[in-house]
Amino acid sequence: MPKHRMPSLWSAALFVGAFATAAVFWSACGKEKAEVGAAVSKQAPPPQMTTQTPSNQIQPPPPGAGHGETGMSWKAPEGWKEETPSSGMRKAQFSVPGDGGAAELVVFYFGPGQGGDAMANATRWASQLTKPDGSPATDTMKTEHASFGGMPTLLTEAEGTYQNTMGGSGEKHPGYKLLGAIVEGPDANWFFKLTGPAETVEANRDAFQAFLSSLRPGS
Repeated sequence: MPKHRMPSLWSAALFVGAFATAAVFWSACGKEKAEVGAAVSKQAPPPQMTTQTPSNQIQPPPPGAGHGETGMSWKAPEGWKEETPSSGMRKAQFSVPGDGGAAELVVFYFGPGQGGDAMANATRWASQLTKPDGSPATDTMKTEHASFGGMPTLLTEAEGTYQNTMGGSGEKHPGYKLLGAIVEGPDANWFFKLTGPAETVEANRDAFQAFLSSLRPGS
């Protein structure tokens, strides 16, 4: 009888050993797959293609926008010289004389749904000026809410080294100042931006206020 049990015991041991080895193997495989799956799931997803138009790619206003009932009228101060706008994005522009050198007033109108909100533009304008330490003047800019011609307006001002990063030459101009106004027009915001040597801009502060006071919806 013992001679017959021995093969059975060895067979059982071999069977158990083989089963355990297979279990360990499949367990290891399952763990490896789980770890690989976890690693894959932690990887950043592939870049997604988008057709969204970047905010800085402004489209031309629709035909008729910014004229008639959706237009804006104003009276330029004496001495300000109206010039032909240097780009299609400009609705109007003026050369503003002063002892510190000529400044420039630019009027922008992009049409309904374009151009961004008032505070975002005030902040962007201020970021075009840097303080002596090279940081943007956004934390020192001043803003004030007002109304001209019955239209809500955000006034802003900042000073420092000016660099026009929006289609300009990129040249740096130290000692510059900016006075700006974002006006809620009949169908969209209108943007009025006076920049130039600080002495000239400051000397024309009252003239800029008079210009804004002359604003009327419709043209």
